[in-house]
Amino acid sequence: MRRRLIQSTLAVVLVVIAVFGVSLVIVETRTISNSAQERVSSEAQRLASIVDSRLIGAGTVSPDVLRSQVTGERYAIIHLPGQPAFSVGKKPGGEVIRGHAEGEEGESVVVEEPRSTVSREVGRTLLIIALVALLAVVAAVLLAIRQANRLASPLTDLAETAERLGSGDPRPRHKRYGVPELDRVADVLDSSAERIARMLTAERRLAADASHQLRTPLTALSMRLEEITLTDDPDTVKEEANVALTQVERLTDVVERLLTNSRDPRAGNAVSFDLDEVIQQQLAEWRPAYRSAGRAIVSSGKRHLQAVGTPGAVAQVLAALIENSLMHGGGTVALRTRVTGNQAVVEVTDEGSGVPADLGARIFERTISGRNSTGIGLAVARDLAEADGGRLEMLQTKPPVFGLFLSRTPPLKRPRQDEEPTVR
Repeated sequence: MRRRLIQSTLAVVLVVIAVFGVSLVIVETRTISNSAQERVSSEAQRLASIVDSRLIGAGTVSPDVLRSQVTGERYAIIHLPGQPAFSVGKKPGGEVIRGHAEGEEGESVVVEEPRSTVSREVGRTLLIIALVALLAVVAAVLLAIRQANRLASPLTDLAETAERLGSGDPRPRHKRYGVPELDRVADVLDSSAERIARMLTAERRLAADASHQLRTPLTALSMRLEEITLTDDPDTVKEEANVALTQVERLTDVVERLLTNSRDPRAGNAVSFDLDEVIQQQLAEWRPAYRSAGRAIVSSGKRHLQAVGTPGAVAQVLAALIENSLMHGGGTVALRTRVTGNQAVVEVTDEGSGVPADLGARIFERTISGRNSTGIGLAVARDLAEADGGRLEMLQTKPPVFGLFLSRTPPLKRPRQDEEPTVR
């Protein structure tokens, strides 16, 4: 590209020089020739005036009197009435420029000058024009190189940016070049890089969330399947199989919920449901894990509460809190339900040492954990709660108390666009 820009610029300059240079040479040549002719004619007229004054004053004119008046390479021939002609100066050879003048006393003066003087002057003019043209070409080449670098370097940078995007490096460069068209391309590439970065972040977040959310249900499901393989009692097999099917349904709901949140975290499908059923389900699912750890999990508080939300999402939030207490807490884990205003609250607490003060304000941030865990569970739980219009808060650090706030008012049904609202 650089070479093409330089060649095109140089071609334009050469065409301009050729068009205007040739015209200038022709005009200057004619101007110099006309000027030389006028100069010789003026010289002849001047000598005729001198001869007139000598004839009027002294009556005669000698070559010695006019020799000092004819200078340079000029040659003059004077014709006096009734006298032989005489010449002054050295007669030029070759082509000459001739000027003629008549005096008042009847004399005539012819002045000649070699045409080589005109050729030398034309040559000097052509040399000056050639030097100017050469300077113009050099300046054009330098300008073309500068312009080519100014245009080619940004294109190289943009190509590198596009290549980095293709190789999976979506970092925007935020570099601009002062050329509107190139800056527009840079804006588009930076916007694409930011979108790709958000997409990659969302995909990695989805993978991490899925891994975290599915780990415990899969472990519980494998335990149920092991129970089935170790027993011959048909009733036990049936009971465990039913529990396993329920857990499979919950796994399906977890996957669908994660996919929904990855597309639009605000896309909830809130309904009114019995909060006790979700809590009892979680107690039944987690009791074996707590029993294996020598700990207990209990529930208390107000019963038969109706909450608004997605049962599967609420179950995942409670599972994250219960698992967090199992991993980081101690003693008995208690789930207590209560009512505050128009909200149903589920508090999850344990008898452990609590949350360190330096982590209290950041406990719901991703990758924040007091021990060697992923730090994803509480962040995912908060997102799930907010997607259903609720909220998850840490009410107390020592002992730790987490509160899940859910609305008790069913969401208003919005009329469809083809329906008119009913007025009573």
